[in-house]
Amino acid sequence: MTNDPFLADCRARLAFDLLSNTWNAVVLWALRDGRSRPVELRERIGGISSKVLTETLRRLQFNGLIDRHAHPDAPARVEYELTPLGRTLLTPIDAVGAWAFEHGDEVMAAQETACARRTGASGEAGRQH
Repeated sequence: MTNDPFLADCRARLAFDLLSNTWNAVVLWALRDGRSRPVELRERIGGISSKVLTETLRRLQFNGLIDRHAHPDAPARVEYELTPLGRTLLTPIDAVGAWAFEHGDEVMAAQETACARRTGASGEAGRQH
């Protein structure tokens, strides 16, 4: 492996890929307090469909970040929990969340400014013709 963060086989890129999916970080954060059933995760997270939650849980399990526990009860019951590896991502997720809390308004203001410029530029171009 290389240390160049822009190459495909770099460990840093692997970490960025894991955290670049919005739902990965959200589900990991939702599991920080212990095991949860999918229905509990959906309630805690909000705005995530059952299909996307299932895909996210499978992806996180594939990457060794969560464990799936199936109970032989009737009806069948499944719970998910962070692995020790998954728990190591809570600190970086918390840091990104703190950054977003501190700088989110600035980012949204920049987005609004960029949209206003685009709208103004397209409006001016339309008036010139």
